[in-house]
Amino acid sequence: MNWKEKLSSRKFWVAVSGLVVGAIALFSPGTDTSQITGVIMALGSVVAYIVGEGMVDAAAAGSAQNQDKKN
Repeated sequence: MNWKEKLSSRKFWVAVSGLVVGAIALFSPGTDTSQITGVIMALGSVVAYIVGEGMVDAAAAGSAQNQDKKN
């Protein structure tokens, strides 16, 4: 895993910020509804990051297979 590339990824930092904001909403004093919303927001940003990275990896694997077939 290339950590330098991951740490320079905008998708990664958006996911981290969503997780942080969701955690702040979860632990801030408020209603149960706002805390549940915080958990959903935190999980949603992590899931979106995982799906996005999976799509990038699938596209890269697909292009590598196409190159192998051409050769």
